[in-house]
Amino acid sequence: MTHPASELILDRVYAHETAHANEIFMTQPVGHGQVVNYTWAQTVNESRRMAAHLKSLGLPRAARIAILSKNCAHFFMAELAIWMAGYSTVAIFPTEQAETVKFVLEHSEASLLFVGKLDEWHKQAPGVPESLPRIAFPLAPVTPYEKWDDITARTQPLSGELLREPTDIAMIIYTSGSTGQPKGAMHSFERITAAANGIIGQMDANLGSHKSHRMLSYLPLAHVFERAFVEAAAFVHGGMHIFFAESLDTFVQDLQRARPTVFISVPRLWLKFQQGVFAKMPPGKLNLLLSIPVLGGVVKKKVLTGLGLDQVTLAGSGSAPLPPELIRWYRRLGLNLVEGYAMTEDFAYSHSQTKEKNDPGTVGPPYPDVQVRISPEGEVLIKSPGQMIGYYKRPDLDAQSFTDDGYFKTGDLGSRLPDGQLKITGRLKEQFKTSKGKYVAPAPIENRLNAHPMIELSMVSGSGFDKAYALVVLAEELRPKMHLDHVRAQVQSELSALLDQVNKQIADYEQLKMLVIAKEAWSIENGCLTPTMKIKRSRIEFTVQHDVDNWYANSESVVWA
Repeated sequence: MTHPASELILDRVYAHETAHANEIFMTQPVGHGQVVNYTWAQTVNESRRMAAHLKSLGLPRAARIAILSKNCAHFFMAELAIWMAGYSTVAIFPTEQAETVKFVLEHSEASLLFVGKLDEWHKQAPGVPESLPRIAFPLAPVTPYEKWDDITARTQPLSGELLREPTDIAMIIYTSGSTGQPKGAMHSFERITAAANGIIGQMDANLGSHKSHRMLSYLPLAHVFERAFVEAAAFVHGGMHIFFAESLDTFVQDLQRARPTVFISVPRLWLKFQQGVFAKMPPGKLNLLLSIPVLGGVVKKKVLTGLGLDQVTLAGSGSAPLPPELIRWYRRLGLNLVEGYAMTEDFAYSHSQTKEKNDPGTVGPPYPDVQVRISPEGEVLIKSPGQMIGYYKRPDLDAQSFTDDGYFKTGDLGSRLPDGQLKITGRLKEQFKTSKGKYVAPAPIENRLNAHPMIELSMVSGSGFDKAYALVVLAEELRPKMHLDHVRAQVQSELSALLDQVNKQIADYEQLKMLVIAKEAWSIENGCLTPTMKIKRSRIEFTVQHDVDNWYANSESVVWA
């Protein structure tokens, strides 16, 4: 599906408003098993009405308007309204604490805040400047703010095609802060359109063009992965039906309702899905059943149906590395799972596995028109059509982040295969030296550990010690059973064997002294995971800093923290 190069994302939305007027675009759960459907015509009409209201407020030219909300239909509508009114969007992760909410609102100089579907608004509200105007989405917590539905009911919609300049800033995406203070990447309309067109083109190449797709939107829309692959792609494509998840508790029902044909997720969830399967059927038994002709096909279908993924024709993983063994496991089930690699700074348009090039352990070749090279230090350098304009109010960072000829310094270490596929081998800043003076890259070792069904997450550390170690979080179904002696003994035995196995597969200077079993799971709430479920190394290392010497003094290969 190709569109004229001059067409921007809003042009496509106006085209869908007419061409797909009565087709359902979004399905929003509203509680008690009920849903509300929005056609393309209804979606754009609501956005036009809100845009008219925003324009009536006399906000500064090119004002930044913030959205603090979990994924919902009104996030899409609000973004369109902001664009139609001539402004830029700043989305804040719905799990952020008041301190970060305050930082993003003040740094972006937001002129207004949309308050949406939230779990802990009472904790976040203190971070919002008292003078900042606010509008509440229909699914927002109870607030005294003016309501979206009241505003749109009394406001006439803006008419005509309200266009934006290609170089106008569409959105500022603040990074999730895994390495410190969030940074705001500015993205223009022409570049997010180029990325969305490329994503749709790749989807068409994998699945055939002009197909309609069903997707479930549940990864944070404040993050570039969901914003590009679900929202922006849907705005450009026109043939997508977007379903939203109601809550973590209803996720299985939400997935069953959507029966997605395209599904994207992050490594932690792909691992949790697998562990959920293993909790019902041990890996050995499942492998045996899958190897039996005819019966294997029935089992595959049953497992994917149980996960709600039986209709998926294309599944994607991004945001962090996926263990190659896990990709092979899903593909053996018949799921077309591909891994990609991209960043906030290139609007998620960088690399993805394809039908022809999809070796597990790589992130595939570059997308069309993406240029890539490896620096002498091994750093991956990218020049993408989706590349940001720069960091908001941080020209100092811009100067540090680009080469003289315009390539973005990703901070990732990697190598390229002869056929162009990219292999990511770690983060430049995550490498650490042991006392032997050799650098250890944690990510590839963590990938090997995370493939084990008993492990949910791991972190390799040990700067300055003679050997590295790994801190591991046990799988969710195991954690409540740790008081049982026989379960504890089984964990000890299997993880000891895993340590031996992993150490045989890596260089001698990378080998681990021990596996340490974490006392508690890492979560967004306790500050150990980012909103996109990547580990916060510095935070985890800080929490265990007083215990590390004792672990090294222990002679056991498996240590209980």
